[in-house]
Amino acid sequence: MPDVDRERAWLLTVDGAPQSYVDLDEPTHLEFEYARRLGHVLDVAGEPGAPLDAVHLGGGAMTLPRYLAATRPGSRQDVVEADAGLAALVAAHLPLPAEAGVAVHTVDARAWLEAAPDDSADVLVADVYGGSRVPAHLTTVGYVDEVARVLRGGGVYLANLADAAPFAFLRSQVATVAVRFAEVVLVAEPAVLRGRRFGNVVVAASDRALDVGALTRAVAGDPFPARVEHGAALRRLVGDAALVHDGTAVPSPLPPSGAFAIG
Repeated sequence: MPDVDRERAWLLTVDGAPQSYVDLDEPTHLEFEYARRLGHVLDVAGEPGAPLDAVHLGGGAMTLPRYLAATRPGSRQDVVEADAGLAALVAAHLPLPAEAGVAVHTVDARAWLEAAPDDSADVLVADVYGGSRVPAHLTTVGYVDEVARVLRGGGVYLANLADAAPFAFLRSQVATVAVRFAEVVLVAEPAVLRGRRFGNVVVAASDRALDVGALTRAVAGDPFPARVEHGAALRRLVGDAALVHDGTAVPSPLPPSGAFAIG
């Protein structure tokens, strides 16, 4: 769907829910708040402007690959999108410039990850939804083990998740990620963290300290300001949440009716 307010901007919807937004003339414009927060984490994932080797699990309209290509020229990017029809639609109507350095793979995200080389990525972004839910096999200790194996030392993992109070899914995901990464931070709107509504939550993790100060300032300045939780506050939120294993994993919770619908 074209955006009437921006000449070459497009909204991609899947089953009536907004999935991606891209502006072909301004790839650094991130319309969705969760995408903006992921972008802020990418901004602090390395030296400003320096190229990164990136893996994106879930492609959609390639919003973040376009952003990374614009903000970090020379980056090498692999996009894993299981929906071959969607990938073909995006390639036909919203093609990536050749200089973006993006290779698209139409295969299951975890299957691709398990075949990827060790120490081959600086950042790995997980934004995979099937039927508005994160698939169960992308929520487990086994999956996080593969993420950690593919990332280089000092690499950064980012995940776009969605939940609501009492945050059973989110708490278990943070606990599971923390098994393999020493630093874990969470970014979300205060209303979501206070349990007032269902919404997106960005989780970022690394085996090194992240620039929490810069990230906090960036998300606080957004049109819809967010909060960064880390350290003791995040540990209190997670509490005694159980780790997720392959034999017992379930998808993320189904959003309430209309949670992500467009008017």
